[in-house]
Amino acid sequence: MGVTPDAPRPDHRRWRLDGSYRRPAGGDVVIAGSPLTLFRLSPAGRVVIEALERGHPLPSPSAGLTDRLVATGAIHPVAAQDPVDPRRLTVVVPAFGEQPIYRPTRCRCVAVDDASPVPLVVSDPLVTLHRRDRNGGPAAARNVGLADVTTPYVAFVDSDVTVHDDDLLRLATHLDDPAVALVAPRVTALASSGAPGRGALVRFEQRHSPLDMGSEPARIAPATRVSYVPAAVLVCRTDAIREIGGFDESLRYGEDVDLVWRLVAAGWRCRYEPAVAAGHRTRTTMPAWLAQRYRYGTSAAPLAQRHPGALAPVRMSGWSAAAWAPVVMGLPLVGVTIAAASSAMLVRRLPQVPPRESLRIAGLGNLFAGRQLACSLTRTWWPLAVGGALVSRRMRRVLLAAAFVPAALDWRRDRPPLDLVRSLALRLLDDVAYGAGVWRGAIRHRRVDVLLPAFSPWPPRERARDISRAE
Repeated sequence: MGVTPDAPRPDHRRWRLDGSYRRPAGGDVVIAGSPLTLFRLSPAGRVVIEALERGHPLPSPSAGLTDRLVATGAIHPVAAQDPVDPRRLTVVVPAFGEQPIYRPTRCRCVAVDDASPVPLVVSDPLVTLHRRDRNGGPAAARNVGLADVTTPYVAFVDSDVTVHDDDLLRLATHLDDPAVALVAPRVTALASSGAPGRGALVRFEQRHSPLDMGSEPARIAPATRVSYVPAAVLVCRTDAIREIGGFDESLRYGEDVDLVWRLVAAGWRCRYEPAVAAGHRTRTTMPAWLAQRYRYGTSAAPLAQRHPGALAPVRMSGWSAAAWAPVVMGLPLVGVTIAAASSAMLVRRLPQVPPRESLRIAGLGNLFAGRQLACSLTRTWWPLAVGGALVSRRMRRVLLAAAFVPAALDWRRDRPPLDLVRSLALRLLDDVAYGAGVWRGAIRHRRVDVLLPAFSPWPPRERARDISRAE
């Protein structure tokens, strides 16, 4: 007997540990997730954790602990190999001025022509075509398509993206969890022809695309490792998207980030699944590429109006900021002393964690904070940094180090198909264009918060008081 469109699927989920996962000395403490969360394990919780570590079937009951681990990003469900029935999914494709790359093979598709100068023509029997009378942007076009969806799941696929129906249906298996409203795949760079390319911009995008969230699965939420995903491909629960009012049509850019954050605020979970990949046609001319980056930057201020505090260019502990400030001012020994003192304090605040692990966490936290500061100097804060470099030799050295050191370390680690000089130059142009957009948006919308850092204590006070004791 076949599966009906509304038939429930049994829960046979498998799990993957997050890359941050650590259980020092195999003890009763787990540190994992984004932001890092500390779990103390009861005997029953330890049995569940050991089963997760070994990839064994989980004992019953275990749902309480696994749910908490998933909610903090400590573990991730693995996409099922058995895809969702195609009758449960409709694909919506917004288009303007070009034929969509995507071609349906198993799923119904709703294409929306957003008032293209030359009307689009579609002859595929699986595609229903709508045309808007006036151009309203991708958010408006997606909402038109959403209104024509009658299936429980909907996939939004941009016109410059290639993805297969089987991949969309596999992504939709994450929606078997009733708490999940959205899942996104990894998005990789394609040349303008829709195939992997060899141009310098395409090769740069293959390592540094703002649409590529990396190779590690993650939960998606503000202030986490994967704080947003692009709308290049999104597979969603139809009712959840309608419940929050669909895409915000007043946003020409950043509407995808806004959608995810409103879902999270409404209590839904969103997932990033890099085991499934889609290809995105990248810009191949420098003016178009820089304009795209600039427009991305302009979205920061309107997003900050809707989601206060979520767009800070730097997010770190106050202790890390206090350690790096003297280094920038030419007092490295003072910075090292502050870093050592804060590490010792962390050891005292986490008596249940081995001192060596606490020192490791503190050290990595300070290094990551330094990298954040360096990236912000060349990205969001570059107008101020350049102004300071014009009058200060020390600031010139700091700015050169911020521009070169992170890029060189990434180049050495990744070994991209692009030489260091061009990789560094494109990275700087990327940062300058995006930062210019951020400043333009901040001035236009009068939002200074998109330029200010955010500081927090470590460990966060709310989690320090409520360390999960897993049963």
